[in-house]
Amino acid sequence: MSERATREENVDVVWSGDWVAERLGVALEGDGDLRELLGLALRRNPKRAHLLVSNVLGKHVPQRPSVVYGAGYGLGERVRALLGEEEARRAVVLGYAETATGLGHAVADGLRDAPYLHSTRRPVAGVAQAGGFEEAHSHATSHLLLPEDPGLLAGGAEASTLVLVDDEFSTGNTVLNTIRALHELHPRGRYVIVALVDMRSPADRDRLTAFAAEIGARVDLVTRSTGTVTLPDGVLERGQALVAAQEAEAAEAAGTAREAGEASASAPSAAPAPAPVTRVDVAWPAGVPDGGRHGFTPAHRAALEAALPGMAEGIADALGAGARQGRVLVLGFEELMYAPLRLGAALEETLGADAEVRYSTTTRSPVLAVDDPGYAIRTRLVFPAHDTPADGPGDRYAYNVAGAGFDAVVAVVDSTADTPELHAPEGLLAHLAAHTGQVLLAVVPSYTPTPVPHSQESAVLPEPLRGPDFSSYAPEDVGWLLQDLSDTELEAPTEEREEAIQSGGAHYAESLPVEYQPSAEYQALFSAALETSAARIARAVGTVTETVLAERGPRPVLVSLARAGTPVGVLMRRWAQHRHGLDLPHYAISIVRGRGIDATALRWLAAHHDPADVVFVDGWTGKGAITRELAAAIEEFEASGGPAGFDPEIAVLADPGGCVRTYGTREDFLIPSACLNSTVSGLISRTVLRADLVGPNDFHGGKFYRELAGADVSARFLDTIAARFDEVAGQVEDEAKELLAADRAPTWEGWAAVERISEEYGIHDVNLVKPGVGETTRVLLRRVPWKILAKRGAGADLTHIRLLAEQRGVPVEEVDDLPYSCVGLIHPRYTRGATGADGKAVKGA
Repeated sequence: MSERATREENVDVVWSGDWVAERLGVALEGDGDLRELLGLALRRNPKRAHLLVSNVLGKHVPQRPSVVYGAGYGLGERVRALLGEEEARRAVVLGYAETATGLGHAVADGLRDAPYLHSTRRPVAGVAQAGGFEEAHSHATSHLLLPEDPGLLAGGAEASTLVLVDDEFSTGNTVLNTIRALHELHPRGRYVIVALVDMRSPADRDRLTAFAAEIGARVDLVTRSTGTVTLPDGVLERGQALVAAQEAEAAEAAGTAREAGEASASAPSAAPAPAPVTRVDVAWPAGVPDGGRHGFTPAHRAALEAALPGMAEGIADALGAGARQGRVLVLGFEELMYAPLRLGAALEETLGADAEVRYSTTTRSPVLAVDDPGYAIRTRLVFPAHDTPADGPGDRYAYNVAGAGFDAVVAVVDSTADTPELHAPEGLLAHLAAHTGQVLLAVVPSYTPTPVPHSQESAVLPEPLRGPDFSSYAPEDVGWLLQDLSDTELEAPTEEREEAIQSGGAHYAESLPVEYQPSAEYQALFSAALETSAARIARAVGTVTETVLAERGPRPVLVSLARAGTPVGVLMRRWAQHRHGLDLPHYAISIVRGRGIDATALRWLAAHHDPADVVFVDGWTGKGAITRELAAAIEEFEASGGPAGFDPEIAVLADPGGCVRTYGTREDFLIPSACLNSTVSGLISRTVLRADLVGPNDFHGGKFYRELAGADVSARFLDTIAARFDEVAGQVEDEAKELLAADRAPTWEGWAAVERISEEYGIHDVNLVKPGVGETTRVLLRRVPWKILAKRGAGADLTHIRLLAEQRGVPVEEVDDLPYSCVGLIHPRYTRGATGADGKAVKGA
């Protein structure tokens, strides 16, 4: 054991929550060993100031792997005793990503014969999504369920008990969201909730009891410890201020140290050379998944148990003599917690009392580090993501590793994450090498599920809807690959929807905002904007259409992403007809952020057209979220057995975010169709995806607002722009030639700007930052806006933005160095009455 470790064990007798408790007044009370189980830290999260830091989870605090595994296994034994041997054998265990993936797996081991599945934030080609839910307070909120065997979560009268495992049970929202989502799809009679600690309030406990009665199921709870967290008024704001002050102090100290280093640069450096990084082959057993992302069966468990001693021996042999008798950290990777935990426990047994083995993992969650014995997160390593995440690049973290005196670190990642970013000079391995004497890299093969072919459809695929029965567009303009939900009550007030979405109680696609009806002043503004910008829009329509015809011709099938893409698709179709005499097919299809594309609609398209001819169309790009969503959805659809050949590239009218290579312009200007909702989009609502309304062979839903026909300007919008086609034809020819010869590779400039704005304004959630004129307009019409950032000097393109902001009482802040004309910020911690947006209806509505 190192001298530092011995010294810390002797002096670290204070509770690791004292620092936070003293400064914020947070009180932690509970039964016997609660304070031994938990410390406190401050998180950089707009929804919750504090973080309960577990000492036995193996996420933030390095702990003996036998202790971590034993905590989960022991809970699993208690569940087995509760259910009885026969029911325990039939149970299915579900763990939560990322923090409880290893804990849940250990619980499943304690049940002995139960299969295991954990949620994931990594979309995986080849596996159809079996469900999903939201975790409101998390840094990354959306969870996917991707079992290789679709029957794993099946319900019914004889359904097995579902055991849900999380590290803490704080409010119960996440568990309620999960049970609600799965119970709608697969009802069952019993659920068991397992957590290390239960910190719910009495009101939260009553809510779970009422929910269980509502669905007619038995819900049991198994925890190791119980308690409560008392939070004083204003703790969120005070916590954020404290985090900002600490980070500013750290930045100043780092700057001072850097200046001192530069001043002495001519002196010989005494810094030790970084530790060597050595790859070690762990001989992972063939056919055994690396974890529970797609399911882990009792047979997998038996094969792993047999292989663990040999794998541990291989790691032990690769360790230097000093490390074999010193401190060794086995460091896992985000959701990959179980494999490194079991390797660490086996290594602990192999090395015996001569060595001190610890286990923890890296994480997505940004937490403040304070080097104080009364604070749970003493040090922090920051490095770039190295698994090409679906939600884009970003920072990742390893806590309590730097300066902890480890003689060796065994970094365990899956093969998907064994990328150049991992080995880069600023990557995880380089950071580890600066803080230990030896780094071993153990790569576990990422499990690739066997694609399950689509079965023969049990029902005939529905036909597209067309006007005038559905939409005010002419029937030849567009076929809607949607089902008609016009008679279903789906609207909710904006403030209620925002609160439900941000609390995790609902997904935005499960309801519709009340359709905004503009004031006379706003309608006049729309008319003026349309006349002013018609030629510019016509030019962009022509340019993008000519680019598509040149690269995807001769008869592309236009498929708009409903609904913002639909007017653009109609205009592209009209351009092709006007200039080239082409009668292009045009459809509108639903795609939902976090839920993917309408797979039934894709199957319909493949049955009626060559997928290679399909060109997806949207109105504009913001930060590129839908661009990424579409690419991931197409990959998943085809890998899971769907017809192949769809090109996920999107053609857009305007690409201010630099997210696509097929566009009419990269200017961020006002497209008047963004000013309104259904009344400029054929009187069709935004699309709806809800489990009780959309079955496996149904199209996603939409509503036709026939009652708004008197306010409909859809045809006027199209006709005004089409009337300028001849006027701009010469410019379009020149611009299209120039674009076809240019390097149009996406720059993702917008994504980088959104990440910067999210951090600068303390939002820490890119989904609440909506860049560009179009997306800012949507924020003001459909969401609860917090503030608007306007590029200094932006002119008439923002007139309607300023009017809407004034009507909703939202401040407009002039800023420099903005790659967009404006950016809309959704209220980052919305509850009705929140400062900066009162949720009231727009004046004149």
